Amino acid sequence: MTQSCDIAIVGSGFSGSLLAMVLRRLGRSVVLLERGSHPRFAIGESSTPLANLLLEEIARRYDLPRLLPLCKWGTWQRDYPQVAVGLKRGFSFYRHTFGASFMPANDRVNELLVGASPHDAIGDTHWYRPDFDHFLVCEAQTLGAIYHDRVELTGADFSRHGVRLTGRRNGAPIEVDAEFVVDATGPRGFLHRVLRLSEHSFRAYPATEALYAHFRNVRRMDESDEWRRTNEIPPFPPDEAAVHHVFDGGWVWVLRFNNGITCAGVACTATVARRFRLADGAAAWERLLAELPSVAPLFADAQPVTHFTHAPRLSFRSGAAAGDRWALLPSAAGFVDPLLSTGFPLTLLGIIRLAEVLEKTWRRPDEMHDRLHHYADQTLAEVDAAARLVAALYASMSDFPLFARLTLLYFAAASFSEVARRLGRTRPPLSFLLHDHPTFGPAVRACCDDVLSGGTSDPAVRNRVMQRVTQAIEPFDIAGLSAESRRNWFPVLADDLRGAAGKLSARPAEIDRLLARCGFTPIAS
Repeated sequence: MTQSCDIAIVGSGFSGSLLAMVLRRLGRSVVLLERGSHPRFAIGESSTPLANLLLEEIARRYDLPRLLPLCKWGTWQRDYPQVAVGLKRGFSFYRHTFGASFMPANDRVNELLVGASPHDAIGDTHWYRPDFDHFLVCEAQTLGAIYHDRVELTGADFSRHGVRLTGRRNGAPIEVDAEFVVDATGPRGFLHRVLRLSEHSFRAYPATEALYAHFRNVRRMDESDEWRRTNEIPPFPPDEAAVHHVFDGGWVWVLRFNNGITCAGVACTATVARRFRLADGAAAWERLLAELPSVAPLFADAQPVTHFTHAPRLSFRSGAAAGDRWALLPSAAGFVDPLLSTGFPLTLLGIIRLAEVLEKTWRRPDEMHDRLHHYADQTLAEVDAAARLVAALYASMSDFPLFARLTLLYFAAASFSEVARRLGRTRPPLSFLLHDHPTFGPAVRACCDDVLSGGTSDPAVRNRVMQRVTQAIEPFDIAGLSAESRRNWFPVLADDLRGAAGKLSARPAEIDRLLARCGFTPIAS
């Protein structure tokens, strides 16, 4: 079988299928190639406010109205109840010590709750990828993308006329001739292999591994006396979040879906991975839970519904992200860690940028070459920025107050970027985590460098980092993150946003209209 198209996309996960839909709206012919078949298990399931906003921007810009309900929990439930999803009201972090039960502290120094939405209707989501990816690949086909599953590609022949992809489908030869090819297969994917691209290490980043699966019957924390609070009401139900159980050298995540499935796993340094022998799968998971006596009861009745997956090399960075007639989406160019849910917004930003390149420079090779070079530089710089912060977080897991303070760099940048985009304040364009901002970017790098150099073992250096984080986020803090009186619990309050209107070059009345438009109402906090 031989087919011709303008653009071939390898990989039909959410990013490949979404890009296929965009390119069809731009009038390009698309062939979408998948090694497996849908529905199928995939990891990477926690969305964020910025990711949902970027999905909304894509839907509106490219006339994809059927995607709009997927941008909020409430509309998703109303319009697509058959597509499983999880409610994410924020991020929950808890500090654990191996062999000891978690004990809430009066000053909450061993926990961090950061809200992402004021109520369920406009809450964020965990994307249950078997259903979500299947939905998107069906939408891409409806828009005219040609889809082939069970394709094992073996080669890519580039010439000045185009690209010929070769392989087999169901045992029979398949060839696809395209003018351009996009890799959406993930880390160490198809183009990385066939083009023999180099793999670079993130600077000062620890070697990490992961082990994960899907489960049924995972108990909620608010059903357990050990976790239930009697005197304080948290800013959101802690289970309805991306839950992080942090310990020295790693963390356990828990993401709940509305179909009874829970995604859970551990990411950790190689030292911790060796201690629990993660390659053993289910047995390693049980060994880990035995050392976390407050987490283990949550899984007492849980049964895995997928095989445990062991990722012996979790982080990845390609040495290149684009070239003549090809590009890697950010999800294929680099992966850091699921710790801050950075993968979705990075990839969605990449889809927007690459779509613009292909739209504005199609069949203008010199201009396309320059724009692709810029796209690659942006993509890798943003992955590097995320890796620098996550590396600093791994290095501070034994000092939870420092860990919690460093995470505020992420939350300040992400929340500021989201609201600025909603207000149309995007000139100059906002980079991910504001990494190229003239003051915020250098401040983040300085904080991370101090941590990664081991300098925070000196109390004076540690105090300097804590103060520097507070100073760095203050001009961008629109969510009350600088308020120490909140003692590591940060709800989403309209008054915080109104009070920060000046930081966004906006008037309070403009903020009120934004809140009403986004469904924040009732506006009163």
